[in-house]
Amino acid sequence: MKKDFLSVSDFTSSEVADVVRQAESLRRSMVRPLEGKIVALLFEKPSLRTRVSFEIGIRQLGGDCMYLSKEDVNLGVREPVEDVARVLDRWVDGIVARVNEHESLVTMASHMNVPVINALSDLEHPCQAMADLQTIAQHKGAFAGLRVAYIGDGNNVAASLAVGCASVGADFVIANPPAYGIPDSVWGTAMQRAEASGSSVTRVEMPEDAAQGADVVYTDTWVSMGQETERVERVKAFANYQVSPALMEYAKPDCIFMHDMPAYAGAEISEGMIDDPRSVVFDQAENRLHAQNAVMVALFK
Repeated sequence: MKKDFLSVSDFTSSEVADVVRQAESLRRSMVRPLEGKIVALLFEKPSLRTRVSFEIGIRQLGGDCMYLSKEDVNLGVREPVEDVARVLDRWVDGIVARVNEHESLVTMASHMNVPVINALSDLEHPCQAMADLQTIAQHKGAFAGLRVAYIGDGNNVAASLAVGCASVGADFVIANPPAYGIPDSVWGTAMQRAEASGSSVTRVEMPEDAAQGADVVYTDTWVSMGQETERVERVKAFANYQVSPALMEYAKPDCIFMHDMPAYAGAEISEGMIDDPRSVVFDQAENRLHAQNAVMVALFK
């Protein structure tokens, strides 16, 4: 039976941990489960890190790929998502899809016999979460007992990271205005995983409360792609949620700073945070390649 990766929860907690370990292993030695296979990259939204890392990774694993832009497919407009899925299913061995609506992924996966990987949707960004966990493991070792503080919008990145941390036994706390929390459906999954792993997931309102004693401080843009009309409202709502050296003082002395990028200095981070000695953002960026390779190995083994 084929397996998809639309959400972190599509992998069991033990599978999440296995993928993190495999990602680090693939940094040093490569396997080629995609030998002779072709993967379609179907992107409704543009990307630097996601596109380049998947194109390189697919080739490293022995396969080949083709890029399909929004203009090439016009998913759900030129023809129904299910028809696109059934056509591509006859030609390719897998789909990596970066879409506007998570439901498009669900529909696509239900009409295909080949694996579908979520390269970003409005609900989750699971590949980013796997790279984040790999980065945390590199810098902190074991996950048990770690406090991961997320400051800002409860967006797709926050949602996947919450489930990821809960899966591997790290405590996750998010600080944001009440109207901008992680969706209840994903939060419920994170709580279930946390209960099973002996960790915790917590919501607070004040950034200082989240950052207190943190091993990791993480943030993301306040205005994601597709939310441009909400910019003024969002900037006002998140005005007190900037990650700065002052906020990092609440965390542990050896705390690391994370951001999935692109980052906007003067908004969610203060000037210079990307280059702060505690910043590991470029390790995160590199690890998108290794973590996604590990996901593909798990799906194509």
